Amino acid sequence: MSRESGVDCADVLLRLIEFVDNESLPLDADRIQAHLDECGSCLAEYDHNVLVKALIRRACVRQNAPDELRTQILTRITSVTMVRREE
Repeated sequence: MSRESGVDCADVLLRLIEFVDNESLPLDADRIQAHLDECGSCLAEYDHNVLVKALIRRACVRQNAPDELRTQILTRITSVTMVRREE
């Protein structure tokens, strides 16, 4: 565990994709960044994830998802499912 960042490598690796995608909460992002500043192995994993994301973006730049797939994704994102549990 890094004393200054307050998170350990396992925590960082579990949240790394969210961090790479800028989806971390601000406090989590600050803690992860502090850990990456101190931990070379986690920083290497971060760099690897950034590289993979860039390669995928570059490889897919000329391909669009089919309209049907886009519609299905938007439908799933916007639909709400409620589950009622009786105790």
